[in-house]
Amino acid sequence: MTLFRLDASIRVEGSHSREIADLVEHEWLSAHPDDDVVRRHLGTDPVPATAWADAVGAAYVPEDERTEAQRSAVALAAQAVDELVAADALVFAVPLYNFGVSQHFKTWADLVIADPRMAAGTEPATAGKPAVLVTVRGGSYAAGTPREGWDHATGWMRRILADVWKLDVSVVESEFTLVGVNPALDQFADLARDLRQQAEADARAHGRTLAASRTERAAA
Repeated sequence: MTLFRLDASIRVEGSHSREIADLVEHEWLSAHPDDDVVRRHLGTDPVPATAWADAVGAAYVPEDERTEAQRSAVALAAQAVDELVAADALVFAVPLYNFGVSQHFKTWADLVIADPRMAAGTEPATAGKPAVLVTVRGGSYAAGTPREGWDHATGWMRRILADVWKLDVSVVESEFTLVGVNPALDQFADLARDLRQQAEADARAHGRTLAASRTERAAA
């Protein structure tokens, strides 16, 4: 059995999204220590920004007439989808950047959709797979806050993962991760601590659910 894990943070040390995703992975490996974990680190090894356009363009060109860039992009899209198809469960750790989805995650998701197995109008090859989305935000975008509605990433990611790719997605959200970094947020230190503890508890719970689903499938 295989767990696929994708990280989109541009940070390696001190990344909140990675730390919370670590808890999901820990629960999986605690239950299934011999399983493989396939990793994609988009923040440090991003998909080329031109790959999606090249992969889409290749679909309108006979295979023997494709450019080298188009052939490379098609192969890269196929590899990305192969990883998703081979996985028994998936974890996505994606922070909010500048009120929107990480450019690295968006580029990768676009490339995945360029593969025929995930194209619009088809039953996606990922349908029914269990997944956890971990997303973190530096401030708060909750109802009633000054920036309510400014999070333009989480809704989009839910739409792609759950509605387009038809994954069975659970979401872990953590806010105020810039408390202790941005002095303007110091007044929210207690709230930030509570929110982080809740996010960690959610991550562990969703990790156990992933592990249990793996056990059920193995026994079926």
